[in-house]
Amino acid sequence: MLVAFHKPYGVLSQFTPDHPGQRTLAEFQFPKDLFPIGRLDQDSEGLLLLGNEPRLVARLLDPRHGHPRTYHVQVEGQPDDEMLRKLAAGGIDLKGHRTLPCQARLLDEPGYPPRTPPVRFRKSVPDRWIELVLTEGKNRQVRRMTAAVGFPTLRLIRAAIGDLRLESLAHGTWRELTDEDRQQLG
Repeated sequence: MLVAFHKPYGVLSQFTPDHPGQRTLAEFQFPKDLFPIGRLDQDSEGLLLLGNEPRLVARLLDPRHGHPRTYHVQVEGQPDDEMLRKLAAGGIDLKGHRTLPCQARLLDEPGYPPRTPPVRFRKSVPDRWIELVLTEGKNRQVRRMTAAVGFPTLRLIRAAIGDLRLESLAHGTWRELTDEDRQQLG
């Protein structure tokens, strides 16, 4: 079985808490024996897959397959073409790991509902949404990349894995993937 889940902000990508009071996947009543395929940190939102099919899980997690993951990122500041070129070119040093090339572009306001708690807002510092499409997934990579080029991440939403898009899932809901959905994973 393979399911797509719209992980809310503040939820760990695991079933047991690290500390009392933490929100986990256990509260969303998934079928038994599913586990997360990949991770989204507690401060991130968006598409998370859960499954129990070892071959599929191995293929989705193996870096050699490099399936694309699309992130919508609200950053502090007004990124320009130079910042996007730096991100897209790869080679950003993240403490011993150099990022691979990716796709980076400015986004119009994507229309996501406000987050609870709200994103930090400063009147004197504008913010902007960008889209990054990565084929690798190191720990907190998107946040570390945007910070490295001078634009800290305020909000991070995984919008797609392969061609499977988040848009049809409401916050905190999940659904089993169809055969057509599975083909979109690449």
